Amino acid sequence: MKARVTFQSDRCKGCELCTTVCPKQIVVIDTAAINRKGYHPAAVMDMEQCIGCASCAKICPDSIITVERF
Repeated sequence: MKARVTFQSDRCKGCELCTTVCPKQIVVIDTAAINRKGYHPAAVMDMEQCIGCASCAKICPDSIITVERF
């Protein structure tokens, strides 16, 4: 099963909760980017490894992560 994870990066506050629950450890804080709130947003570094578990989306306190399975 393939999956795609999208982040509303401008709303991410870089709390890192999503990075702690990813079983594949592919969700990271993008230190090369800064969003309009001044935070480093979360991102997926290798979408091909994503298994679509949605753990990142479930733990996000601001509900900015969407996981689509196809």
